[in-house]
Amino acid sequence: MKWREIEEGEVRETIFYPEKVEDSAKDRKNAFKHIGKKWLKVTFKQESDRIVAITAIDKNK
Repeated sequence: MKWREIEEGEVRETIFYPEKVEDSAKDRKNAFKHIGKKWLKVTFKQESDRIVAITAIDKNK
């Protein structure tokens, strides 16, 4: 995330308050959200007791 200049709070906001959610492979989901000039895509997986972020990408870059 540091290399892609994405903050942890932006990832959390994208997962919990997405504009769009799509199913992904291996029971994962892709959440999308505009934050400032960023169009974030966060791939995550819901486990029994937690949510695990797999990747975070700014689709505008």
